[in-house]
Amino acid sequence: MSKPTTLFQKIWNAHLIAQDSDGRSLLHVSRHLAHDGSWHAFRFLKARSLPVRHPDQLFATPDHGVSTLSHDFAMIKDPDQIRVVKALDENAQTHGFTLFGLNDERQGIIHVVGPEQGITQPGLLIVCGDSHTSTHGALGALSFGIGASEVCHVLATQAIWQRKPKTMRVTIEGELGPGVSAKDLILAIIAKIGANGATGHVIEYDGSTIRNMTMEERLTVCNMSIEAGAKAGLIAPDQTTFDYLKGKPYAPKDQDWQVALAHWKTLKTDEGAVFDHSVTIDASALPPMVTWGNSPEEAIAVTGHVPDPKLAGDLTREQSLQATLDYMGLSALQPITDAKIDLVFIGSCTNGRLEDLQAAAEIAKKGKAVVQAIVVPGSSLVKQQAEAQGLDKIFKAAGFEWRESGCSMCVGMNGDLAGEGVRTASTTNRNFRGRQGINSRTHLMSPAMAAAAALKGHIVDVRDLLKGESA
Repeated sequence: MSKPTTLFQKIWNAHLIAQDSDGRSLLHVSRHLAHDGSWHAFRFLKARSLPVRHPDQLFATPDHGVSTLSHDFAMIKDPDQIRVVKALDENAQTHGFTLFGLNDERQGIIHVVGPEQGITQPGLLIVCGDSHTSTHGALGALSFGIGASEVCHVLATQAIWQRKPKTMRVTIEGELGPGVSAKDLILAIIAKIGANGATGHVIEYDGSTIRNMTMEERLTVCNMSIEAGAKAGLIAPDQTTFDYLKGKPYAPKDQDWQVALAHWKTLKTDEGAVFDHSVTIDASALPPMVTWGNSPEEAIAVTGHVPDPKLAGDLTREQSLQATLDYMGLSALQPITDAKIDLVFIGSCTNGRLEDLQAAAEIAKKGKAVVQAIVVPGSSLVKQQAEAQGLDKIFKAAGFEWRESGCSMCVGMNGDLAGEGVRTASTTNRNFRGRQGINSRTHLMSPAMAAAAALKGHIVDVRDLLKGESA
């Protein structure tokens, strides 16, 4: 009998071409995703007079530098972003790969576009020059971000050298409570294991909580695997996956669908397979979460208090915590709900999908925003779907701004930035210093929590609004 293997091992083995004496593995890349930030790699390719090896397996869309006020190219003001968005279009024409451009209704954030187009499929090995490529693991694909030189290598060879990571299983059992979302779950996981807790590992998420999640919820969980230091996040494909993919533009059709489906059903961890590390989470005990510091691991329950640096246990850690509180303008032991909010951002590849917007709209219709609130759909198709449901009208009636799709304030490369000292309630994946603007302050939370903060002007437990409290 063969040795029981993990889902990760099965996908890795299926793509293994060769191994060198240094322990590195050469892997075949199934599909390569690109965006406007990939221009460096194309420049390297041009300098070497090399073609794209498999343009039929390369899919791209501009997302980081595009304006969310309008998809008119003229609305891009930064010369650097003008150059890279234009270069992506030129490279698509030169090399013949698929581009979902600014005037294409399929345009959006690459990690939203891939799944919704059916480009992302179980068992594939997918790479992109973006750290949040881990998102695609929600559909059972081994997917991870790569650097510019690696992007060039994949463009030229459709293969990549990698060191084999270790494995971690995170088992989540129980039902999430009212007002508690996939975003709260992944923030709680990161808070438990730490921002480096999964370094050098691929995480496989399992358990009843994961199995009962929608695909969009699973995408949120896998998206932030990188924030725990993981190489990738994985969820075994199941009926939820198959139902999500069926009929998607790039999904297999007719007899090819039946062949693919038979293969996809084999993509699961064997009983008795061994992981290098295991973690268990009780989902039923989780509250809504919010970050207080400058790392996604610095997250607490919305009912909690900012930590006291004096209780850190050592001087170095105490000084680090105090510096974080000083930067964030917070005081030791203050309730996190005392933190005033100046700006709200709802969007990104973490929380810019239709279900995210639906959750935020349910809260938005309970009142009026008392601070600036920006809603940016994850793709143009998501925007269309939301408008068909009247979500745009709900947001506008509540005083929220309704914009075009793009990465927007997640990284702020397109000019959507928070000012110095501005405190933002954000549905994005990172709260690093300056991430959303020089000396800006970011609190990560779910779409419903962010919408609640917009109505109240401070961090608030969204469960209070769900109980019927007037905004």
